[in-house]
Amino acid sequence: MKKELFAELLQSVNEAAAIERGDAKPSRTFEVKSANDVVRVRTKLGLPQVKFARLLGISEDTLQNWEQGRRKPAGPAKVLLKIAAKHPKIVLETAA
Repeated sequence: MKKELFAELLQSVNEAAAIERGDAKPSRTFEVKSANDVVRVRTKLGLPQVKFARLLGISEDTLQNWEQGRRKPAGPAKVLLKIAAKHPKIVLETAA
């Protein structure tokens, strides 16, 4: 490894350590989006995709499309997801 490259890498590591300790501020930050609402509701209910799709009366493919952001729930499904988010026990009782 060339000395210049090694010195540059070492400087980067030292800067990262200073940022981690709070001695320096990062030059830029990145925000990672958390899971979408459909994923949050499903995990709140503690259900795998298969069971959650059955509970909503939709196909697994539709649920996966929602969770991966390719499509968005609409109409009654959107309302049901809101209810599930606010009252998970009620929704789970309907599955029993």
